Amino acid sequence: MMQYPFAYEPKQSFIQQVSDWVADVFYEILPEAGFEVRDEQIYMAFQLERAFAEKKTIFAEAGVGTGKTLVYLLYAICYARYTRKPAVIACADESLIEQLVKPEGDVAKLAQHLGLTIDARLGKSPDQYLCLNKLEGARIRDEEDDLFQDIYEELPRFVNEPEALQSFFPYGDRRQYAHLNDEQWRKISWDSFQDCLVCDRRHRCGQTLSRDHYRKSADLIICSHDFYMEHIWTYDARKREGQLPLLPEHSSVVFDEGHLLEAAAQKALTYKLKQDVFESIITRLLQGEIREKLAVLVEEAIEQSDTLFMLLDRHSQAVPGSNRKEIKYQENLLQAVRRFKAILDDIEEELVFESGLHSLDEYQLRIVEEHLEMIQLALSIFLQADRVVSWVTEEADGLMLVIMPRKVKELLGEQLFSKPMPIVFSSATLSVEGSFDYIADTLGIPSYLSFSVASPYEYAEQMQMAVPRLSTGAGDEFKEKMNAAVHLLCTTEGSALLLFPSKEEMSAFQAAIAEESACTGMRFAFEGEREISHLISDFQNDRQSNLCAYSLWEGLDVPGPSLTNVIIWSLPFPPNDPVFAAMRKDAAAPFEQVDLPYMLLRLRQGIGRLIRSREDRGIVAILDQRVHEREDIRSKVKEVLPAGVEWKEALHELIPLMQ
Repeated sequence: MMQYPFAYEPKQSFIQQVSDWVADVFYEILPEAGFEVRDEQIYMAFQLERAFAEKKTIFAEAGVGTGKTLVYLLYAICYARYTRKPAVIACADESLIEQLVKPEGDVAKLAQHLGLTIDARLGKSPDQYLCLNKLEGARIRDEEDDLFQDIYEELPRFVNEPEALQSFFPYGDRRQYAHLNDEQWRKISWDSFQDCLVCDRRHRCGQTLSRDHYRKSADLIICSHDFYMEHIWTYDARKREGQLPLLPEHSSVVFDEGHLLEAAAQKALTYKLKQDVFESIITRLLQGEIREKLAVLVEEAIEQSDTLFMLLDRHSQAVPGSNRKEIKYQENLLQAVRRFKAILDDIEEELVFESGLHSLDEYQLRIVEEHLEMIQLALSIFLQADRVVSWVTEEADGLMLVIMPRKVKELLGEQLFSKPMPIVFSSATLSVEGSFDYIADTLGIPSYLSFSVASPYEYAEQMQMAVPRLSTGAGDEFKEKMNAAVHLLCTTEGSALLLFPSKEEMSAFQAAIAEESACTGMRFAFEGEREISHLISDFQNDRQSNLCAYSLWEGLDVPGPSLTNVIIWSLPFPPNDPVFAAMRKDAAAPFEQVDLPYMLLRLRQGIGRLIRSREDRGIVAILDQRVHEREDIRSKVKEVLPAGVEWKEALHELIPLMQ
């Protein structure tokens, strides 16, 4: 692999030489290969030069069709080779990762048309990998044991046989099990309660092998926001435990769809507690020759854990549209938490004596101490209601308590944005009324560079907008929305992306569409039925199919006739779950400061799924009557429409335009 794709002159500024080469790429090399010259793309390239030259954070707000991915990839690859450290490209989710690295994706385009050999490796989140221990249990005890037995028998030979692994062999990735729905996958995939440190199969685990592989990348490591945030939060703890950090030292970071980073940061900095996991960890202390006092404390801790989770179940209630149950803080619950903490304090003191007696396995003791330290920290935060958001979820094996700090900007500011490193936020939606201060403040970014560049597409000519008035006064609103959706589906004969704000609303549509005779010949795919990248690929390659989803408001890139119709079932307001309830509580005007900005940002992203090239044409429809009933919502929705696009309030007005 040649070090640089241009003749490097050591006596001149490296970044300036990169910038000159990037200009040649966009003005000459790519146009000769059939790419169009985009002024917006070239403007972005010269703006990114500043971030890499000054090693600063930059907000790169660039509209759909700018070609922003190609720009940041060129700078990231060159800078990685200059510093001899890979660049990290962090995408909002796993489906966006697949879009980037698929055979027709941007990495492959650059390699092909620039004659580059690009070393790009995937650093996927742990939950995207098969857990051998969970698979072992599922194939023996689960009602679908035949399904999991087949997966077990298809594992590579080296997994279960004592033979040497000669070279990296990827296996266990979620994409390899596309036929599993999300619920089946959860039964055999890694989760945060797997104790990998003591797993005797960890060195033959697909996740471990993949981690060893991507660490050696010379150019790019592509991961999710969640995974990068997990790297930040676990960096110090992993080093204390004698482990390597999740990611190696790197030269720069790009946060694609960077407006979603705060949510990923909060998710990564959560503490999850489960009763059965606590018991399995604490009872390890009983396996050695320990003093009676410690043994009694272990039994008390298990009993108090039972009491705590019983009270959590009693004092939590379901939230419509969310899988999170809201906890009602009651004094007896708080007392149970304090009592549990006190018992764990006593256990930690006793472990100091036990370690001196060498009666316990030192490795096991260290693991128990780490878990107890984490539980104590989580419970301390839980007791500070003004600093925390907590909820419980119903799992197959019992309740799970989740504890999340309200704000993460102090930690992010200290552990990430204080470093002298190019950090690029790339998205079509980063600013609020032209300012980037909101996102900078929420993430703890003290100083930054920024720019905005509009999309090059002619939306007034390419997009039609429908916001039909439904006669919901005396009728069934759901049925009327179904009628409108069926009309739209028949208008384009499929090729529709249907976006829902929640899984529940998508499921209701799924049940109803099966009864619609007008759509009998159409094919529908629903998020969660199979692995998401396979669903997207099938949709892209099947002109008359339809894709229904609740998490694809951002990042989905399907140019051409396979997507000519985006149907927004309801405006994507945030759910009434504990996370958003806490945000509303902190806001002076909750609807204006929390609900409306969240909805408008997602709506802009959802509308942006339609036009992905200059040749694209199609319809975007919003089937939410709040647009007509509330002037505050109506005016804000109109503001986020692409310039020149006017909406129609009667569906029949669209038909002549689509013929």
